[in-house]
Amino acid sequence: MDYVECTKKEIQNFHTKISVSIKKIRQEKSITQLDLALTIGHKSMSTIGKIEAGLEDKHYNIEHLYKISKALDVEVCEFFK
Repeated sequence: MDYVECTKKEIQNFHTKISVSIKKIRQEKSITQLDLALTIGHKSMSTIGKIEAGLEDKHYNIEHLYKISKALDVEVCEFFK
């Protein structure tokens, strides 16, 4: 199998797609950033806010995605559409 190369821009776009999808679903369900943050075990909304705003190269990890899917009552695959 050959090595697959991805550009930094491709990876950034991938993270952006996920965060935009989560934000859209979160807002459709009328869940605040703070409520989502607390539900997944964070003490403040700063991480969620930074991820949604694309700041500080912050992004969700696989554990976040799993917890967020449970909090929003959606399948994880919804974040990649």
